[in-house]
Amino acid sequence: MSSLDHSLLALADPTRRAILARLSRGEATVMDLAAPFALTQPAISHHLKVLERAGLIERRREGTRRPCRLRPEGLAPLDAYLAGLRDAMEANYARLDALLAKNDDPPHTGDPA
Repeated sequence: MSSLDHSLLALADPTRRAILARLSRGEATVMDLAAPFALTQPAISHHLKVLERAGLIERRREGTRRPCRLRPEGLAPLDAYLAGLRDAMEANYARLDALLAKNDDPPHTGDPA
């Protein structure tokens, strides 16, 4: 599975998106991240493993604490994918605009009588 596939899989879950949103405000421990959810510790750990495997977060040990933080470089595959889609859409709209502008010209009927 590619890094893009792992990232899209990770972002498909609303809990994982909420965890990323929380981490966008700064580093947090696993307990901090688990607090707003009615989930078990193993369930939160599973979500964190998915995010870590996707390269979106990193965890480290500080004694008994396991702080997590975002890995901005983990968003690069997603950013590149979305930029490609954005470029393709803009090209399609530019062609459509050109076609519509061409159709807005009054028809040429020849010599005026």
